[in-house]
Amino acid sequence: MDRRPGLSVRVKLTLSYAGFLLLAGALLLSAIGFFLVREGWLRVNEEGVWRATPGTDFVRGFAPLAAAVMVFLLVFGLLGGWILAGRMLAPLARITDATRMATTGSLSHRIRLPGRRDEFRELADAFDAMLARLEAQVAEQQRFAANASHELRTPLAISKSLLDVAHNDPTREPGKLVDRLRTVNTRAIDLTEALLLLSRAEQGAFTREYVDLSLLAEEATETLLPLAEERGVTVETSGDITPVHGSQALLLQLTTNLVHNAIVHNLPAGGTVRVHTGVHPGGAVLTVENTGEVISPRLAATLTEPFQRGTERVHTGQAGVGLGLAIVRTLTHAHGGTLTLTPRPAGGLRTTVQLPPAAPGAAGPPWPA
Repeated sequence: MDRRPGLSVRVKLTLSYAGFLLLAGALLLSAIGFFLVREGWLRVNEEGVWRATPGTDFVRGFAPLAAAVMVFLLVFGLLGGWILAGRMLAPLARITDATRMATTGSLSHRIRLPGRRDEFRELADAFDAMLARLEAQVAEQQRFAANASHELRTPLAISKSLLDVAHNDPTREPGKLVDRLRTVNTRAIDLTEALLLLSRAEQGAFTREYVDLSLLAEEATETLLPLAEERGVTVETSGDITPVHGSQALLLQLTTNLVHNAIVHNLPAGGTVRVHTGVHPGGAVLTVENTGEVISPRLAATLTEPFQRGTERVHTGQAGVGLGLAIVRTLTHAHGGTLTLTPRPAGGLRTTVQLPPAAPGAAGPPWPA
């Protein structure tokens, strides 16, 4: 924003200090003058001129002394106010310098203002926290962009290779080529849709309504039942009505991703997936638990990062695009909830999504107490 030049805050504070001292001095001198008049040491003669009464030498010297005091207060106020204003505004100068550095793209700089807590230090700490958050978000976006570019480049490169083969070998059977191209294209479409969903969730651009998580869990389970039967995985659902306030489509995507992830990353045969919903004192809870290989806590902590895949993801035909749990985490945070991944001692993973429950009595379906 363009602004017209004006006085600096330091000059304004200096003038304020000096003006306050002059006002205090004027009030003091006025009080002394009032006292002299009341005591009769200073009177008005017949000509309307103030005159000191005989014998009041003190009064005769009062006027020059008062003028000297006012001059001293003015000089002292300006000099002292300038020094005090500079000391008080020094933290603000450091904050301003850090802001200018941030505008140039340097987000690693921190103010770290020393001293006990006051308004300036609270502002500096809040600014440092904002810089740290911005730096982390920018780094995550850069990493995400790099990973997304790599993931999208892979199907495009495969498509180009298949087309080059077909171009160089016209006698090649087109049926297999079309099937492979369809598979690669489907993967690229899935990845693009996942990226769009992730961006939409991060921006919070969705309409909220009252949703029953238990119904979404049943719908996701029924949708993925053929995949579970194909892989020899048993899916069990349980729980009570679990009302939440959010987007039905996004919460269904969240639930579907969790169930799909639990089915795909399971035992080769005879695996189990348990889906449970319920309302607890802390909020509405969706828990998806599956059997499978033993997962270390270190690996579990990275599974919600975009394009992070465990060993099982690489070797299955249902490898996905590496955004399943990343989308779950983003959708959970967009709904004001928390996501927890806990490795099971016997193998597999327990995923818990906790969301704020729908407020009883608010507009929407009549939820049971």
